Amino acid sequence: MKTRVKKVRASNTKDEAETLFREAVSIIDSIAGKGIIHKNNAANKKSKLAAHVAKLA
Repeated sequence: MKTRVKKVRASNTKDEAETLFREAVSIIDSIAGKGIIHKNNAANKKSKLAAHVAKLA
């Protein structure tokens, strides 16, 4: 999960970031579903990543 989040934050183009964002969200959701992280923690991570991707031009 951490690797996917780092890849989203490191991407420079919006298209690449959106693709990586979808993959990261899928992984975050699966981890939250298994109870490894709390669902609110997962929601916060997804929200922060979405804001980062939206900010890219």
